[in-house]
Amino acid sequence: MIHMNGIVKRFGEQTVLSGVTFEVKEREIFGLLGPSGAGKTTIINILTKQLNADGGSHGTGADMLETGLMLDADGLYGRLNCLDNLNLFADVYGIPRSKSLEALKNVGLTDAAKKAVNELSNGMRQRLSLARAILHEPKVLFLDEPTSGLDPATAKGIHTLILGLRDNGATVFLTTHNMDEAIKLCDHIGLLHKGKIIEEGVPADICERHNSFKTVPDLEAVFINLTGVELE
Repeated sequence: MIHMNGIVKRFGEQTVLSGVTFEVKEREIFGLLGPSGAGKTTIINILTKQLNADGGSHGTGADMLETGLMLDADGLYGRLNCLDNLNLFADVYGIPRSKSLEALKNVGLTDAAKKAVNELSNGMRQRLSLARAILHEPKVLFLDEPTSGLDPATAKGIHTLILGLRDNGATVFLTTHNMDEAIKLCDHIGLLHKGKIIEEGVPADICERHNSFKTVPDLEAVFINLTGVELE
């Protein structure tokens, strides 16, 4: 459903992606893990055609109207309330506005439907961005650190929602720096370090290979084991 083959991306003289290759199967959750600056968001921007690669090939099995995006730059309209933000996109997608209230309910924002986006907390704004991403029931969903900054209870609800989307047929590509989250959500993961995939596979298998104590290691411990250096 999603693939990259030998992708290279440069910004000026700096190479930020060096031959990135992976595949994401239909109806699975693929997690891309790595520290800030590793190139995770650049990969999403290439896959969603916001950036052009300098080498290699890539593609998704869905057009843009079948794709949902939750990115760091949310693009929400601050003066509009939550419901009006979603209604605007419902009109763009040509779906009933009733879907807006359903999406708000799914992310726990029903009571904030009439609240202006500028008045939302960071966590509420993040949940609204997710509601917009799932509004049109996309075939492919890109989520850039969807639970970053959320309290544990809210994050657990988002996890349940993401798993439900997968079970209903969506293919999910997400970035995270949380190994525990990757184990809970992802069918497969790739570890990105300095623009290269340095490990890929089933999360539990990767954890077992890099943690003799059979517990969930933090991401830095795995990277130290793989590269011999601490994350910057």
